[in-house]
Amino acid sequence: MATKNGRTSRTPRPEKDELAVALRKFIRTKGADYLDDPNVSSVGVGYKHVDGKPTDELAVQFTVNEKVSEPEALEALGTSPLPESITVNGVEVPTDVIERSYEPAFHRVPEAATPHRKTRLDPIVPGVSVGHTSVSAGTIGCVVYDVDNHTPYMLSNWHVLHNATGRVGDTIVQPGPHDDNRINANRVGRLARSHLGPAGDCAVATIEDRQFDPEICGLGVIPDAIGEPELGDKVIKSGRTTGITHGLVRRVDVIAKITYRGVGTKSIGGFEIGPDPKHPAADGEISSGGDSGAAWMFRSGTGAATTVLAGLHFAGEANGSSDEHALACLPQSVFEKLGVTLTPPASEEAVANVGYDPNFLSTPVPLPEVTAEVKPDIAKANDGSEVLHYTHFSLAMRKSRRFAAWVAWNIDGGSMKKLSRKNIDFVKDPRLAADAQVGNELYRANRLDRGHLARRADLLWGSLSEATKANTDSFFYTNITPQMDDFTRAPATASGASSRTPSLLMWTSKTSRCRHSVARCSRTTTASSGG
Repeated sequence: MATKNGRTSRTPRPEKDELAVALRKFIRTKGADYLDDPNVSSVGVGYKHVDGKPTDELAVQFTVNEKVSEPEALEALGTSPLPESITVNGVEVPTDVIERSYEPAFHRVPEAATPHRKTRLDPIVPGVSVGHTSVSAGTIGCVVYDVDNHTPYMLSNWHVLHNATGRVGDTIVQPGPHDDNRINANRVGRLARSHLGPAGDCAVATIEDRQFDPEICGLGVIPDAIGEPELGDKVIKSGRTTGITHGLVRRVDVIAKITYRGVGTKSIGGFEIGPDPKHPAADGEISSGGDSGAAWMFRSGTGAATTVLAGLHFAGEANGSSDEHALACLPQSVFEKLGVTLTPPASEEAVANVGYDPNFLSTPVPLPEVTAEVKPDIAKANDGSEVLHYTHFSLAMRKSRRFAAWVAWNIDGGSMKKLSRKNIDFVKDPRLAADAQVGNELYRANRLDRGHLARRADLLWGSLSEATKANTDSFFYTNITPQMDDFTRAPATASGASSRTPSLLMWTSKTSRCRHSVARCSRTTTASSGG
């Protein structure tokens, strides 16, 4: 149908929306080529101008420093004629040329906000940016736990957490280096184990310098079971780059040949996901670079995410392919290879008070011993034992002084946790007679503070349940000694310790991932220490 001025009628709205998407993609991929022309100042998508006024017809819009058409003028400017139309996705789109040039202007504007998924988070959550220090960025899929010791891990891909140049023990950062290159400030853990092969493209890393929340960003679910995908299953994922997208399982029992930089071609098992036409992605992409490692979750009949894990995203279509799809590893194979589970550890009360470990180091470091003169003054617990064991530390109490004769503890700098001390009360140990230990009565209405003997920060290592239990155990009055308030409340150093408290050992442990065995003793006690 023709209009009164002879031009064709306007494009219907749905088709215009589709054309706008295609034009946006064209500009992003081809637009920069036009800027090689010295007279072209910009290229973009806009409404075509007629007689200086905008119409509602979409066009590829150029701005030029000088708008000329004569061959001599074009040659003088060193420019070439711009095309009258450009074909995009089979549609001939008109161009528009406007005379306009640009120069820097110092008008102050707010800085662009970095997307939440690409920022440093504490606690960390699945669905956000993560990576090895030599990788750009991928996605945390979900939180899993070691099947033997219940250590919490971040689950992602081999090519996100390991890659060809990596090795077990390497630093992992959140967000990935592409999103924030402050490696030291963004350390979140270390590579624990990985696999690249038929069972999947997968890896796990420890969570050491942050707390974590296992609920997937934007989906509001915590994975608690794994499933077996079948043709037609509806799935949903939350990734660093494309956010929340929907898909349909369209192939199962897939073995795909994937070429990895520095490694070569590998055969990876899994299943294939295509777009869900009822829930299309905003730009047609159900996944993109940076989504690697995201968890695909099964959807319920209402379209909401369930708590059942369908797969671990690891690949998509190659550049230039119009067939939008994604590939995911099977969770059962991944979990078996990595030795992990979705089942969290038991509550902190279930963690045993194993106490100080004399064999913690390669050279045994025994518990301190008191002199024969002091031994009769050592208090006995209700069960008759002279040594009280807590999580990661042990001690013995003096009857006459009602304070510890010695305290010994282990430090594992490679698995330290960052936990709050808020809402933890100082309490007496019920395993020892109340009158055999000093309580809060000593610290009321004076300048005395309650100082830890075994340093709280030194004890927060191991699995999350261990560290949490150690955090609480450190507040028993048996591990407390009086200190002047201006000593314990001195300004904190960069390590987080009081500036008047020896902090070199904790700093060394944390930065070098070393192990140490430490003891604090009275003059009538003998002890060994090692590191």
